[in-house]
Amino acid sequence: MNELNLTDKVAVVTGGGGVLCSAMAKGLAEQGVKTAILDLNEEAAKKVANEIETEFGVKSIGISANVLSKESLEAALELIHKELGTVDYLLNGAGGNAATATTQAEFLTEDKLDKLEDTFFGLQMEGFDKVFALNFQGTLLPSMVFAKDMLDKKDGAIVNVSSMNSYTPLTKIPAYSAAKAAINNFTQWLAVHFAKTGIRVNAIAPGFLLTNQNRFLLIDEQTGEATPRGNKIITNTPMERYGEPEELCGTVNYLLSDWAKFITGVVVPVDGGFSAYSGV
Repeated sequence: MNELNLTDKVAVVTGGGGVLCSAMAKGLAEQGVKTAILDLNEEAAKKVANEIETEFGVKSIGISANVLSKESLEAALELIHKELGTVDYLLNGAGGNAATATTQAEFLTEDKLDKLEDTFFGLQMEGFDKVFALNFQGTLLPSMVFAKDMLDKKDGAIVNVSSMNSYTPLTKIPAYSAAKAAINNFTQWLAVHFAKTGIRVNAIAPGFLLTNQNRFLLIDEQTGEATPRGNKIITNTPMERYGEPEELCGTVNYLLSDWAKFITGVVVPVDGGFSAYSGV
């Protein structure tokens, strides 16, 4: 069987200062991949890079970069070339939701008619646009910048981070759901567009993992107990638990590796069975 062939490759990880993407970056480092950790928060990016070098002895650099600015990403690429070399892999992990793009009510019911600000009608467009852009454009622009190295090599792989929202939208979070659905479509589109170049494009669709972006929806800040929404998620996840960030690593490593040389344009759920369960 072919080797994974990950050692000494260079991967860019956007959103790498966060809980999920730092775990995936460390999963790559464990296989010998050199990583460029990109995050809007430079301190968080450098912290993860230092942890990687200390724990795995593999070169890693932390860079402040804005995934919504092509100029910022191009500046990051220059630094990556200087410190690590040319890019082999891209993990598009930057994303998230915001309270300003979230409805208070799950359903528009009769008793909400005099409080429309808690429903779809109360969504703030500034928040909606910000969430959609961060997730979708924040995947498109890094692909535009970092895939050029792969084009020169006629080899490389991109893994986008989608979500369970992409299959069936969850209540309350229309901007995040719409953006993740767009990422699925874009993953397929770009996979076909790049199919003759040697660059593969796939995505993972994580199930429910506790993060800073969704904690306010799933855990009651006052009591520390699960919210009604959190209880619904656990009830509808056959494994009856949230996922751990490290449980995303195997799928990411596989999709980037030579083991997946004939795989492009797929979105792989990593969800404890959530997407397979009808609720009955």
